[in-house]
Amino acid sequence: MAYLNNIRTFVRVYELGNMSAAARDMRISAAVASSRISQLEDHLKVRLFQRTTRLLHPTEQGQLFYRGAVKILEAVEDAEADISNVTQTPRGTLYVAAPLGLGQRLIAPAVPQFKAAYPLINIRLRLSDRKLDLAAEGLDAAFFLGVPEDSNLKIRKITDCPRVLCAAPAYIKARGAPQSSEELKTEAHDCLNLRYPGAPEFQWPLHSPNGLRKVAVTGPFECDHGDVLIQWALDGHGIIMKPVFEIADHLAAGRLVPVLPQEPPATIQLACLYMHRRHQDPKVRLFLDFMIDHILASMPPETP
Repeated sequence: MAYLNNIRTFVRVYELGNMSAAARDMRISAAVASSRISQLEDHLKVRLFQRTTRLLHPTEQGQLFYRGAVKILEAVEDAEADISNVTQTPRGTLYVAAPLGLGQRLIAPAVPQFKAAYPLINIRLRLSDRKLDLAAEGLDAAFFLGVPEDSNLKIRKITDCPRVLCAAPAYIKARGAPQSSEELKTEAHDCLNLRYPGAPEFQWPLHSPNGLRKVAVTGPFECDHGDVLIQWALDGHGIIMKPVFEIADHLAAGRLVPVLPQEPPATIQLACLYMHRRHQDPKVRLFLDFMIDHILASMPPETP
């Protein structure tokens, strides 16, 4: 088991390119991670990484060993999955990612319920609005909103989520309600947008009388955290475009009100991505089935 842990640590260090990041990911200390790599190098009698004060680069031997190490870990996972299938007691750890709003509102609350139903499965949930690389970050599954770019991944669609343009009553009182999407492109209104490197939407897709069009909105504030945008909107600083499920409570309470209902945003796909082979693991299938049922049951009505 110690040798297998050394291999697991090597793979995470290789994939993340950083000893400390790999240690945090595996919930061990950097010293333990470094010791495991050193033990592996002593056993193999080669250097797997070239180390500098700030950077870590795999050697040629490290690159060769990584390919074999991944196959070893996959073989172990497959064997454990076979045992789980036979014994009907799935076990192990799942690494799952989701966007912040979706994760906080619909997935995280159901994790304890899943754990209660399957006590031998542990969940490591990572929430981020940024784009994630499943393979590089060792994820079993990632929920997402939008259209995936990587065709090598398996996609399981969950539902289409309606979105809404909305603002606080205080903003509408001060600035007025926009009468057309053209106003969103000018200084007449402030739009609050989700921005980060690789963000899929730098324009808002709106259904106009002439069909779907992308509107290059403007505004003084941007952020890579969806809930920050919601708070800015609640404080009266601008208009946001959000899936209804993220702001349903605020809409129901009147803290946010819809704007431009005649030009609504296009719906956005909610789905889950996973590596093809991951779905052979019964605990992955169980988790996805459980969470999808919970998500669909928790979705608010389609209209705000």
